[in-house]
This record gives sequence, structure tokens and C-alpha cells, in this order.
Amino acid sequence: QVQLVESGGGLVQAGGSLRLSCAASRSIFSFNYMGWYRQAPGKQRDLVATITSGSIINYADSVKGRFTISRDNARNEVYLQMNSLKPEDTAVYYCKAFAGYPYWGQGTQVTVSS
Repeated sequence: QVQLVESGGGLVQAGGSLRLSCAASRSIFSFNYMGWYRQAPGKQRDLVATITSGSIINYADSVKGRFTISRDNARNEVYLQMNSLKPEDTAVYYCKAFAGYPYWGQGTQVTVSS
């Protein structure tokens, strides 16, 4: 059983920054990739950013240049640095790990006020 625990969400004004963290209960090397997804009220869950075990990174077009995904293999953690936040970034952010099966965290709320 894999556990993913997100933290770092909160309320921030537009233009501000937040850093999300995702702590995994086992070595993140065991996952093909990890990533961040988000779901706004009434909308589907969308990809934000992913990072593979070989550190290949992919971003959604809407966050390129503003968000940065990174990983700390020693801590078994993945991060999402979010800068220049916009009200449309408001959502519940979920951490995902994939190793033949998707594992999800419980989510952390990010609210950006205008």
C-alpha cells in the first residue's frame, strides 16, 4: 500500500506563490512517474505537471513558465513551486504516483483571490 500526503496549500492573493509538497511512503524511485493534478469545482481533474524517474518533466500549457516540479529522492518527496498565481489556478491539487497502478493523495486546497 502506497500513501501520498500533500501539504502546502492555502489562500494566496493573485501574483503570489505557494509550494506544494508530496511525501511518499516508499522510495519514489519505484514509481514510473509522479505528478500533480488539479480539480476545480464542477470540472474534471487535469494534469498540471509530471516528472519521471529519469527526471523527464512535462507541464500543462497553462502553467508553463510559472510552475516548477521537482523531486528529492532522499526525502521521497515531490514538490510543486507555484509562482505568479492566478484566480484560475484555484483548485484541489492532488499528488499522483504511478507504478503499474495509479496512487493518489487526498488533495490540498489552493485558493487564489483576485
